[in-house]
Amino acid sequence: MKKYLQRLGSSLMLPVAVLPAAAILMGIGYWIDPAGWGADSPLAAFLIKAGGSIIDNIPILFAVGVALGMSKERDGSAAISGLVAFLVVTTLLSTGTVALLEGIDPAKVDPSFEKIKNAFVGIISGIVASVIYNRYSHVKLPDAFAFFSGKRLVPILTAVSMLVVSGVLFFVWPVIYTALVSFGKAISDLGAFGAGLYGFFNRLLIPTGLHHALNSVFWFDVAGISDITNFWASKGVKGVTGMYQAGFFPIMMFGLPAAALAMVHTSKTKKRKQVASLMLAAGFASFFTGVTEPIEFAFMFLAPALYLVHAILTGLSLAIAAAFHWTAGFGFSAGLVDYVLSFKIPIANQPYMLIVQGLVFAVIYYFLFRYIIVKFNLMTPGREEDEEEAVAETTAGESKFALMAAAIYEGLGGDDNVVSVDNCVTRLRLEVKDMGKVDQKKIKSTGVPGINIVGPQSIQVIIGTNVQFVADEVHKLRKGK
Repeated sequence: MKKYLQRLGSSLMLPVAVLPAAAILMGIGYWIDPAGWGADSPLAAFLIKAGGSIIDNIPILFAVGVALGMSKERDGSAAISGLVAFLVVTTLLSTGTVALLEGIDPAKVDPSFEKIKNAFVGIISGIVASVIYNRYSHVKLPDAFAFFSGKRLVPILTAVSMLVVSGVLFFVWPVIYTALVSFGKAISDLGAFGAGLYGFFNRLLIPTGLHHALNSVFWFDVAGISDITNFWASKGVKGVTGMYQAGFFPIMMFGLPAAALAMVHTSKTKKRKQVASLMLAAGFASFFTGVTEPIEFAFMFLAPALYLVHAILTGLSLAIAAAFHWTAGFGFSAGLVDYVLSFKIPIANQPYMLIVQGLVFAVIYYFLFRYIIVKFNLMTPGREEDEEEAVAETTAGESKFALMAAAIYEGLGGDDNVVSVDNCVTRLRLEVKDMGKVDQKKIKSTGVPGINIVGPQSIQVIIGTNVQFVADEVHKLRKGK
């Protein structure tokens, strides 16, 4: 189950990766006309509405992205089936249709059906479509119906399946919706403390990849909070909307890069240059784009107590930002790009104070991490026992990603041991036959930030934001190219 949920989280990365486009369009639009939605400037209105077209259709993106990511071959027909599934269920369970089925006035329909076009239903639609694709995409029908065989059969069966799913959701969705709203409301009613709890658990769930489920409750329209959507649409309450995003900026732009510096300064002298090179790249990625995994995975498993401190500090940051009503938002993650773009969103409140908060957290992270690492002799990067390590070198004419992929693939045991290869935004996710055949030393010689063993046959190799290029090279190796 854990493995399945991790794969689901990885599939969500594709639609989530579209959100920066919305942030850029809307951010520039609000920079041109910060007073409203662009009514005073045709260009601003054009950009804001263009970005809104993405934000407003996140559930559809989730349906298509999950269907594509969860299907075995990542085929386009799976994506089309995800869209078909979403259209069927949201039409059958729309307020008007439900009123017709129940024979009542639309005004008396359960309010949960007004929110049927949400991220949760989008994910369910994608999952159903992927299951149908994986099971029936190679079915051969009799010659009279041969045109509908194989992949053409998938959207048809998906539509039929969603009739059943819609029937189940007709009774179940009001209960689910009420529970989600109650959970979200319970946290939101706690105000700044609730934001802090969310931030703490957000970081704590990162190793499992299950933080996506938690994020969807607060960031999207699953429980009616929809913090990201409302922020970029400038809807809600100034100083409140964005409270589940703002506190991440001080951590990702300042706290974690300072932690990376602390790990460099506490590394062994002869390893410091190598650690500095790794942490410089990881720190820049965290500051500029908000991608934190290269830093977090560098100490997450080597020093779990230190990671717990990081989770606590993240919760504290969200609580402080929420308590003072300092708000900013992001379309992808809490890095410099999103911070600058969100600065002029009308509903943003004193976002410049997040810089001040970030500088304070940078000092806290640096000295606290340095003290804890030295005091308890934690094995953060560059403090491990000395070993002979053969570092992979790049030769002329060869892609560094190809060489890295080759070394990693060899370290995994090659064709005889590797069962499947997938990737998320920063990690290679792999299944192997025998974990005993995996040479971690060989994999680490490529300079990767870390390795995560998540099961008897499941291993993750943390690459960073260039993971897609490494994954492509690994796929080539598996195909014998």
